[in-house]
Amino acid sequence: MRARSALRHFLDGWRVQKRVIHALMIRELHTRFGRDNIGFLWIMVEPLLFAGAVGALWTVVKGPQSHGMGIVAFVASGYIPLTFMRHSFSKAANVFVANGSLLYHRQIKITDFIFVRILIEAIGSMMAYVFLMLALYNFGLFPIPANPAMLIAGWSIYVLFVLSFCMIIAPLSEMSEVVEKFLPVSTYIAIPLSGTFNMASWLTPEARSYLLWSPLVSGMEMMRYGLFGSVVTPYYDVSRSVGISLVFLLIGLSLSRHVRRILVVQ
Repeated sequence: MRARSALRHFLDGWRVQKRVIHALMIRELHTRFGRDNIGFLWIMVEPLLFAGAVGALWTVVKGPQSHGMGIVAFVASGYIPLTFMRHSFSKAANVFVANGSLLYHRQIKITDFIFVRILIEAIGSMMAYVFLMLALYNFGLFPIPANPAMLIAGWSIYVLFVLSFCMIIAPLSEMSEVVEKFLPVSTYIAIPLSGTFNMASWLTPEARSYLLWSPLVSGMEMMRYGLFGSVVTPYYDVSRSVGISLVFLLIGLSLSRHVRRILVVQ
């Protein structure tokens, strides 16, 4: 009887949480993109344009193939997740200031704001990835994923780490303005640690062992293996990546709880 009551309480809370997330997503989309023109689809325009432009530039510089992979597909498969990371970091800063007034509604938690913004960025990036894949496939520039399950698993690890890191960025940006100023620099510093423009197999064993401490690298390696299959030799550590992400997530939740106590709702 007690277990049934607990299950009912959990399901009621889950239904409320789904409605909260849905409502916050609609609000965020209307605030950022409005109701005119193509609205939410703008979120996938930038990664499409940049991935296409950088891929074309690399093709001119390095040729159509590199290490057995199509250079356009290699660049696009790395640049779209990188754009997702960069946007997520920037959107996490000062998220509480922009949405603090909504905390008058007791159903809304402070972490909902972070989750919604990252969810929107993740959905937009996935749409850009699929659209670009289908468009380039028609021109013979993008392969059909060799292992879709591995591709999705790698993307999930990548998103989990970005979410956990944004959980830290958001409360820290509320506590200090220095965090927001440092974010653009930190994004560029993160590029060599993200596996965007290189494979771990291209590095020395010593450099590879250090780089695999980055969950972004494991996620990218898995995505590339899911896309290109046996053409690449992936190196990744799922347990380490998930463990690091969960530690960051716990730290972020603790910081968010602290900020909620001192946050002035206007």
